Amino acid sequence: MGLIGEVLLLPFAPVRGSAWVMKQVLQEAERLYYDPAAVRAELAQLEQRLEAGEVDEEEFDRLEDELLDRLEIGLRGGAGTGDGTAR
Repeated sequence: MGLIGEVLLLPFAPVRGSAWVMKQVLQEAERLYYDPAAVRAELAQLEQRLEAGEVDEEEFDRLEDELLDRLEIGLRGGAGTGDGTAR
């Protein structure tokens, strides 16, 4: 893009900058959400909650399945793509 194109698009610079920032925030949030170490810690905490009687078997199974799905995605390396999906 030439100088004239840049000058013409200058009023849209804040929008382009905001979109870039939102994409970066989304990528980091997905990276943290699917981080295998964090998911393993949540699995351990969930097991402690089960042993303490804070959750019943049915809820434990449901939450464990969700965490295992997140762990699988994190281990495949599909997190942090920034497109709202974790491949």
